[in-house]
Amino acid sequence: MHHLALIEKTQSLIAAGDIAGAESALVELADSQGDGALMEVLEQLPPKDVLAVIREYDNSKSSIINLMLTPEQFARAVVIEKQYRDLTRTHLRGMMNSVIFRDGAEPLEFLNAIGDLEGGSEALADYFEEKWSRIEAFARSGTFDTVEDDGDLVSEDDLRANAWARPRIEQDEVADQDWMQMAWLLRHECPDLFIEMLLVLRAKARAFELGLDDQELPEDDGKVETRDTDLGQTTPAARESDEESAI
Repeated sequence: MHHLALIEKTQSLIAAGDIAGAESALVELADSQGDGALMEVLEQLPPKDVLAVIREYDNSKSSIINLMLTPEQFARAVVIEKQYRDLTRTHLRGMMNSVIFRDGAEPLEFLNAIGDLEGGSEALADYFEEKWSRIEAFARSGTFDTVEDDGDLVSEDDLRANAWARPRIEQDEVADQDWMQMAWLLRHECPDLFIEMLLVLRAKARAFELGLDDQELPEDDGKVETRDTDLGQTTPAARESDEESAI
């Protein structure tokens, strides 16, 4: 195996909690042996170790590691991020925005890679959790405005029937390299994945209202209140800033 010593060193640093040290070792490899060597190592690292490094993304500086990840490598990391039990979703949103919207990237390649994996729609639902009512408004009307929101959910059949409806807003109007642009791309370029994500998001909202974990949710009766608030403003995600790692 190429670069075995560096891989073992990186994994040891991650296991010891020295994420900055692991990242530095990978950056030194790229500096000394080139981007190709870094890509080889990233391909051989387990997804959990790749995730440990990229979820600590600092938007005040560029990251060669985030720039080198393939859509498939990134997707494998994203779908296991929930193991960290980050109730604020801050790390998930930061790393997704930084990689999917990086310079020269094709966002749809990353979104499709995430959607192809089991747990992909759940990861996307976690990403949008704090913007739940805005996403429902977008599904209903094609805009993110909730002022005239009547609280009624668009049925799954209607979502699929209107999957390829002409956009009411253009992508450049929401090109924020954040959740609005992500939602626009999903609804208008990956409608099946958008619908899957939205159904998961609704289930998460219903589970919270019933005081249940997502896995304990009973059969859906279609009743979820959307009027007053985004999901994240009333869930523990908005009330707790401390995160507890489960890895």
